[in-house]
Amino acid sequence: MEFQFITFPEELSNFSIIFLIFSSMFTSFISAAFGIGGGAVFLGLLAIFLNPIALLPVHGSVQIASNFGRMLLMIKDIYKNPILPFFLGTIIGSLFGGYTFIQFPAWFIQLIVGTFILWTVYGKIPEIKSKYIFFGGVFSSFLTMFFGATGPFIASMVKTMNLNPLSHTATHSALMSMQHAVKVLVFGFMGFSFSDYFYIIFLMIITGFIGTYIGKKVLIKFGQKYFKIFLNSILTIISIYLIMNGFLNYDFTFSL
Repeated sequence: MEFQFITFPEELSNFSIIFLIFSSMFTSFISAAFGIGGGAVFLGLLAIFLNPIALLPVHGSVQIASNFGRMLLMIKDIYKNPILPFFLGTIIGSLFGGYTFIQFPAWFIQLIVGTFILWTVYGKIPEIKSKYIFFGGVFSSFLTMFFGATGPFIASMVKTMNLNPLSHTATHSALMSMQHAVKVLVFGFMGFSFSDYFYIIFLMIITGFIGTYIGKKVLIKFGQKYFKIFLNSILTIISIYLIMNGFLNYDFTFSL
């Protein structure tokens, strides 16, 4: 699809382009207003429209901006102790995960992303103590090369540091920014062409900032107690769709 000098990926229709641009704003609003959840919803929505091979690089690119913007607003409140060990673990986990990622076909990626989203809704995210932050960086960064939205996992790890709410959000945003940045670099070295998705990524970043701004400004009281039910319902529907689509496109010649 093209608008004069602006080119969008061929697999995206006019409707899907507009839908994803506004989805970025809506899911950023969710993350800003409720603290977590937007990244997983956004990943699921992207998975419906994007080529599975482009899913995680595009999601990671948008999430860098989203988390980095929150980090800058609270940069003085970042708890610095876990930064270096997490960063080193992120490099190792992302490189190993990236090498493994290229071995899998598109239908398998949809299947595991759908399964992972279900796990974040109904499963129990394991806690990793702050003294094991390096290993948490390795493990979560390996996972993010397949599943993308490891925010809940890292949030549970930051929770064990017993920080005040502002420091918790700032530190979580810093760790997520690093992880997404390293992931995007690894996908770039692996040969993914970000130029084909430049404009859609750029527009989703802009609307994401708008969603974050609105989410921070709006005090949500009415309906907040129903938010978890609403969010879990949306994530369940998206994950079931991805799992079904993965099975429908299953290649019987594939073997691990």
